[in-house]
Amino acid sequence: MSVLRLSLLLLVAGLSCFIAAPVLGDDVLTVYSGRNESLIGPILTQFTEDTGIETEILYGGTSAVANQILTEGENSPADVFIAQDGGALGALAAANMLHKLPDATLERVADAAFVSPDGRWTGLSGRARAFVYSPESLEEHGLELPNSIFDLTGEEWSGLVGWAPTNASFVANVTAMRVLLGEEETAAWLADMIANGVQAYPKNTPIVQATIDGEVVGGLVNHYYLFRFLAEDPGITATLHFFPGGDLGSLVNIAGAGILKTTDQPYDALALVDYLLSDTAQAYFAQSAYEYPLAATVDPSVDLPPLADIEMPEIDLSDLANLQGTLDMIEESGALD
Repeated sequence: MSVLRLSLLLLVAGLSCFIAAPVLGDDVLTVYSGRNESLIGPILTQFTEDTGIETEILYGGTSAVANQILTEGENSPADVFIAQDGGALGALAAANMLHKLPDATLERVADAAFVSPDGRWTGLSGRARAFVYSPESLEEHGLELPNSIFDLTGEEWSGLVGWAPTNASFVANVTAMRVLLGEEETAAWLADMIANGVQAYPKNTPIVQATIDGEVVGGLVNHYYLFRFLAEDPGITATLHFFPGGDLGSLVNIAGAGILKTTDQPYDALALVDYLLSDTAQAYFAQSAYEYPLAATVDPSVDLPPLADIEMPEIDLSDLANLQGTLDMIEESGALD
């Protein structure tokens, strides 16, 4: 057993409230991941190298993986679930399938908005919704920056805005709208955007490209997509606008993790979650994906406003579990036609 692994086990040894019957197994730790292998895989490999704890990873879409765990129930072989959004973790917590995490783990996250209110999951990194736009196009069309995502239904924005209606982060954003504003107002916003000629794209990357190319003035994306372009061409003048006043357009979602009650390796599982909140992993998320690190001890690797300065809507991310209802609403709206 490596010295670092022994240290990790000693660290959690005092957390007897976590699980009544600790198991220090030598079996492979089974991780179900809703995050793409290209993103999460390298840091999981480094975890094994640093701790000696072997992992076996099942990859898939977050919703599909969460549904698989729910279907497997008490027979699930999963030890740890890594999710792309808070809603999937909330669904497992609601089904009483996640252990409560120790306070020491949860306290690594600087903002309590990014951990489960009942301690069943923790955020690992943050993804802010934003409006990417071209200052040149904005001036050319005589427009001012919108104060709200609802301003984009105005006639002055007709045909000038891009969205990706099948994108998971967009679906989560609309789910938040359903939670906070209700079905009727959310359906009306979708209908108004479509009537206003919103331009549909398959994902976020083409929205940024369309903004750069002048096809649209701007679009609704996750913040980090622009920085992928800037890494290739620092001369790009497109920039980000974060809607003020707690607007739904500035939702900040998380990638996060929880430990399954089915685990027979609770200490190794906790060692993984703690590792993903370590400075090493937090810096990795910031540098490789341009995401927001959630630990107070690590700063973003690119020029981003502090999370504390983003006026995000007040919402429990666990409540974003009903993604299927949102997908049905988006399809019924005609956004996919």
